Amino acid sequence: MAFDTRTGGPLISAWAAVSPWGRHGADFADGLAAGRRTEQPVDPAEWTVPQPTACLVPDFRIKEVLGRKGTRSMDRATGLAVTALRQLLTDDDGAADGTGGRLPGVGEDAGLALGTSTGSAQSSMDLTRESLTSSRPFFVDPARVPNSVMNCATGASAIWHRLKGPNATVAGGRAAGLLALRYALRLHRAGRADTVLCGAVEEFSSARAWLDWHSRPAGRPPAVLGEGAAFWLMEPAATAAAHGRGGLAEVAGLEFGFAADPDDAGPVLTEVLQRLLETTGTTPDQLWAVAASHAPGAEGEAERAALDALLGDHTPVRPAPAESIGDTCAASAAFQITAVLALAERGDAEPGSPALITSVDRDGVVGAALLRTR
Repeated sequence: MAFDTRTGGPLISAWAAVSPWGRHGADFADGLAAGRRTEQPVDPAEWTVPQPTACLVPDFRIKEVLGRKGTRSMDRATGLAVTALRQLLTDDDGAADGTGGRLPGVGEDAGLALGTSTGSAQSSMDLTRESLTSSRPFFVDPARVPNSVMNCATGASAIWHRLKGPNATVAGGRAAGLLALRYALRLHRAGRADTVLCGAVEEFSSARAWLDWHSRPAGRPPAVLGEGAAFWLMEPAATAAAHGRGGLAEVAGLEFGFAADPDDAGPVLTEVLQRLLETTGTTPDQLWAVAASHAPGAEGEAERAALDALLGDHTPVRPAPAESIGDTCAASAAFQITAVLALAERGDAEPGSPALITSVDRDGVVGAALLRTR
């Protein structure tokens, strides 16, 4: 799917990230530039997990970050999403109760598209466990029920930040950020929302750690898990300009494929990249930056091989947040896009420079996006 950005398509004009590098966008940009590793020992008093280390958002305790009002039953994925979106909408961390000044030009009619994997695995498993261990299956805490629904983080974020536009949750594993980006562009093109807040979230939890531990293919070492959320503001160029935002990038194209077997990820990605470059009129030697998912396992190896074959002797900038903040699963593509935006905001690229983002997931989704800097 290619987009003619000359016909008024939305720009990505701002971004926000809550990551193992910190709770602020500046922390993400600085950590990316320094390549600072975030892997730390896991506190066994707080987490019952099979691995001794993880990449966690530092000092992230929901009630301390967001306040006590409205957070009694909030799960970690929702807390991360609400915090990242607050950072974007207030251009800083805002007020603890979410009443900080709104970013100019972003009204209540703004849309929201959030990528995820299964929502909060911990919430779903906690609810299931309580229904099995209670004296009656229906003797569960009603406050747990909303958290077990996949779109909990998206709905709660809209309520917290008073967003009344289209609200969508897109599940897609490691490619969820790219799929949410495509959904956001469709909302804009269909006239459903001029301004769309788009991103993805992933939490660290005991449930997710055990699911990853037991589901990994035989012989593959466990990945160091990470967490976080990233959002971007997508709006018409005229709206951005009216509020002093010049725009960071525009989406030139998105393409997807499916690999039924991890060994097929390389050929499928190659085909996806060929379509994407052809429809956007881009050659590999023009690429300023290439942000790969660095997925663990066979699919990640296939991704690296496909990109090496595509690039040949060309050496673009290769931001790799996953090497420093761990496997963030559903948020990984969002962090790849955010890494490109952070570099563009720093002035590392000339206007119009193309940046490639690729994603491969062990469940078969293969995707790629091409951004052009402003």
